[in-house]
Amino acid sequence: MNEEFAAITENNTNSNEIAAHYREIIRLLGEDITREGLQKTPKRVAMAMQFMTQGYTMDPEAVLRSALFEEEKYQQMVIVKDIDFFSMCEHHMLPFFGKAHVAYIPNKHITGLSKIARVVDIFARRLQIQERLTTEIKDCIQKTLNPMGVMVVIEAQHMCMQMRGVQKQHSITTTSDFTGVFQSAKTREEFMNLIRQK
Repeated sequence: MNEEFAAITENNTNSNEIAAHYREIIRLLGEDITREGLQKTPKRVAMAMQFMTQGYTMDPEAVLRSALFEEEKYQQMVIVKDIDFFSMCEHHMLPFFGKAHVAYIPNKHITGLSKIARVVDIFARRLQIQERLTTEIKDCIQKTLNPMGVMVVIEAQHMCMQMRGVQKQHSITTTSDFTGVFQSAKTREEFMNLIRQK
């Protein structure tokens, strides 16, 4: 957790309230909340949860618009692949994580490449399901840049499948969504071939 975020949440009313709830959860689990190792745990967990869900306070469209450039001539695929992300499953509040691959074909406008990764982070830093995460990234880029097409592929491991439930430690879940020119199988195949290249 970075120091700037820690400073913001240290005396935050929400942080204190969340910590109080975690204190009670720890007690209900059968632990002694006065034990030395646990005394500061509720506050730490509250701050960690706020960090991991900070996407609720951010505007992904504004991030894309902050580095929007007119580029009328470039109409080839722009790909940002292997974007690491960490998110929280809304069903069990356990982590899921992996890589996102994003492509778009410009229609007069491009954005800074780092902004694509920021958009992935903003949507990932919310309580999520992988299917919705994939669609939200696609929709945001399509709406803000109005490109000829967008495609998003996400590959992730889910702790709710690995730590509990079926306990399948090596399972990978892949989701995809696309618009515009990516409705062509040939264009989708080109994208998939490019993201497979090392």
